[in-house]
Amino acid sequence: MGKTDSNEKNGKQQLKKVFLVIGAVVILLLVLGFYWFLNSIWPGKNGSKGKAEQTLQTIQTTPEGTTPQTTPEGAELTPGGAAEGTTPGDMAEGTTQEGASPGAENPSGNTDNKSFERQELLGQAERLALGYDYEGALSLIKSYGEEAGAYKQYAELSEAYERLEEEKETLVLYGGAYTSITQINHIFFHSLVADNSKAFDGDRRSRGYNMYMTTIPEFNRIIDKMYRDGYVLVKMADLVKKETLEDGTTRYVENPIYLRQGKKPFILSQDDVNYYSYMDGDGFATRIVIGGDGKPACEMLQEDGTTTTGAFDIVPILDAFIEEHPDFSYKGAKGLLALTGYEGILGYRTNDETSPTYEKDKEDVMEVVKVLKEEGWEFASHSWGHKDMYAISYELLKRDTDRWLKEVAPLIGGTDILVFPFGIDIEKTVGSYGSDKYKYLKEQGFDVFVGVYKEPWMQIKKDYVRMTRRPLDGQAMLQFPERLEDLFDVKDILDPERPPRDW
Repeated sequence: MGKTDSNEKNGKQQLKKVFLVIGAVVILLLVLGFYWFLNSIWPGKNGSKGKAEQTLQTIQTTPEGTTPQTTPEGAELTPGGAAEGTTPGDMAEGTTQEGASPGAENPSGNTDNKSFERQELLGQAERLALGYDYEGALSLIKSYGEEAGAYKQYAELSEAYERLEEEKETLVLYGGAYTSITQINHIFFHSLVADNSKAFDGDRRSRGYNMYMTTIPEFNRIIDKMYRDGYVLVKMADLVKKETLEDGTTRYVENPIYLRQGKKPFILSQDDVNYYSYMDGDGFATRIVIGGDGKPACEMLQEDGTTTTGAFDIVPILDAFIEEHPDFSYKGAKGLLALTGYEGILGYRTNDETSPTYEKDKEDVMEVVKVLKEEGWEFASHSWGHKDMYAISYELLKRDTDRWLKEVAPLIGGTDILVFPFGIDIEKTVGSYGSDKYKYLKEQGFDVFVGVYKEPWMQIKKDYVRMTRRPLDGQAMLQFPERLEDLFDVKDILDPERPPRDW
């Protein structure tokens, strides 16, 4: 009986081994069969990953919170990213896939450059709109793409276009602040004091600087206050336009300026942007140059005879302020620069034909003028010799004007604006001009005549325009602060380093 039990036990062990081997074979067959089944109904193409693996990878690499894009079943992706067999019309308007615009805009499949290009364009358009150039902003957006209306294919461009059109419709004439362009302010300055210790050092010129100049801190406070109060710079050229009558003649009429509600247009000008030699060593800029960034800057002479470049006068200071606050300027307006000629212009001695640097000075200053105009600055005549144009004779006025037209006008490309020296008009009448002086100036191309008064005044005639400016200098702030109350409280503006009134 013991031997029989032993044989039976060995048989069972062998049978168990057989079943284990059979089970392993069955499991292996099932795994191989399942793998073959998956690849037979859902294969990868040309040795690529299977679709299930591709989908998993897409989900893993899609940014959190977004839905992975899928392709219609059986379709293949084209290089541009759109599914083969689909057209822009198959997609929601304004939601074209990146790189899939009509005309195979980006056949390389590189969409980053086009997306960046559109963002750059939108940034430029937004800046134009901030400066009230909505026509320019809308035209810029419409220019995108090779075909008319291509911008509509992109949601960000289409939406921006519609929004800017709506904003444009909300603008009001003169910001609603005035009913006529004749009510606007025109403020003016001379060269800014860049170094108070030198300008106000007690010598014989200090009193004049105290009366007629403004310091850099004062100028900064003034423009900041005016910006916060809603003022917006406009050009002289924006004020009026010529209208053709039925008989073929022309007349000047007010030019409408549309601003956001509550904004107030104004003009800013600077007299004697010549940097006269008497100012050397007294803490003023010595000339305007073009900096390494291609923008206007100022040079200033140092005590050791070297020069340094920086924002030492109105041009670079105002340029920088508008760069930071583009809504302070209407369509790129800056200011009006009034020039004499008896010591050249802008710090270049273009008046002396015997100077060894005469031709070079003219060449350099014309390049500076070109950049200034591109930056939105305008130019005016301030006469050649800075003479009282009411007091001088007709013959002297004629000689002075002729010399300015010969020496200065060609360097700046001419101008139709005359800013009177000392602010003194050629006539005392508030009616119509009629003197020989006016007739001669008109014949020489001057149509806009600018004087000085304590408050805004403007006269628009058929053949010419007259207006006045308000000085924002030491005399105005120290002697007549009440005249500036509508603009600012003088106590908030005055430079603590300015001397007390000494005249």
